[in-house]
Amino acid sequence: MSLKTASVLIIDDDVDVLTAVRLLLKPEVKEIVTEKNPENIRSILAKQSFDVILLDMNFNSSINTGNEGFYWLNKIKEFKSNAAVIMITAYGDIDLAIRSLKEGAFDFVVKPWHNEKLINTIADAAKNKNQSSASLKLQIEKPVIGSELIGDSEVMQDIFYKINKIAPTDANILILGENGTGKDLIAKAIHQQSLRADKAFIKVDVGALTESLFESELFGHKKGAFTDAREDRLGRFESANNGTLFLDEIGNISLFQQAKLLTVLQNRQVTRLGTNTPVPIDIRLICATNVPMTELANESRFRKDLIYRINTVEIIVPPLRKRGRDIILLANHFCKVYSNKYLKPNIELDNSAIDKLLHYHFPGNVRELQYAIERAVIMSEDRVLRAQDLLFSPIETASAQEEEAVTTNLSSVEKNTILRVIEKHNGNISKAAKELGITRTALYRRLNKYDI
Repeated sequence: MSLKTASVLIIDDDVDVLTAVRLLLKPEVKEIVTEKNPENIRSILAKQSFDVILLDMNFNSSINTGNEGFYWLNKIKEFKSNAAVIMITAYGDIDLAIRSLKEGAFDFVVKPWHNEKLINTIADAAKNKNQSSASLKLQIEKPVIGSELIGDSEVMQDIFYKINKIAPTDANILILGENGTGKDLIAKAIHQQSLRADKAFIKVDVGALTESLFESELFGHKKGAFTDAREDRLGRFESANNGTLFLDEIGNISLFQQAKLLTVLQNRQVTRLGTNTPVPIDIRLICATNVPMTELANESRFRKDLIYRINTVEIIVPPLRKRGRDIILLANHFCKVYSNKYLKPNIELDNSAIDKLLHYHFPGNVRELQYAIERAVIMSEDRVLRAQDLLFSPIETASAQEEEAVTTNLSSVEKNTILRVIEKHNGNISKAAKELGITRTALYRRLNKYDI
């Protein structure tokens, strides 16, 4: 079906959204119906059928489901409508929107959208309305960036889909994940699929910058601003102007550095050291860290206002051990890469090697797998890698064991402390929580955690 012959229903409690979409689609489709109240969906669908339905994910309605989008999506399916449903969502609900695909939605669009992209999405929905969202999801292209961004697992498919959706926007993105999971590759993929793809992509490991170098490196300096400033220098913000700035290891910067960074992001301008002249900047900001969000939420370590500023959209990169058969996909890829690099015939994995890879926990993630395969290919005198050829880094293994020991020890200390304080107060939870410096709720969580 062509877009010109399609009928479209738009359901959103924001009148401005309804007006904007109606004006945009009027010359493009056969018929447009708008509705502010989702509780009228049943009566509307009883009177006529539609090819495409645009459905908001959040309403201020009498239905209290936590997220009305899922409720009304399921209702549309109950009403036997064969329309393709496109969810309308904000940046913060992208994870929920991806979940809606699994529940039968055709696709989703992110507010604010690019008009051309919205029209193309509706045209695809009208054309493919009888296909399932699951089959369509398989057709989504992976981001085109270094071939190491590989994965068929469900968690990686969700990440690829999220990249495709958020890349064309200018939303600030925070990428979370353990060391070696490929956070930098995801940042590059977002840039290369963005509207700034032909502009600069500047990466800075801010966690490695000292207090004295932080401002000079990021904001630039004037000749003579300090002892070693022998010439004028652009900072990384100015170098990334009109492009993308990727701040890696953002979780490791000090509170002083955070304050400086927040000022620049709020004002969208930098002032080079040694000058008083602010310079406007236009960047797409991507940040990454291996620090868990629970630790970032601790205001003694990281400013909450800065988290909100950098975390419009969050992407959590799973550790390799949670990606199933992706391990073998990546291992085969690295076998080809290093066979070519070291001028060897194509080396493959035998069943024993595959079994060993699938049962190893990979504390160093993809990076550890890459180095293990490279080492095995270099040392191999055969065209097949066997289990005994795969040696994992003792550095990673020792680190993982040490971390596990520390974690176990800390847990034991916390549990014993809680038991001792509760016993001291004869089981009075309020008094125990007060002495421990935590809330009653937090104490109950710990009691459940340790089965006390």
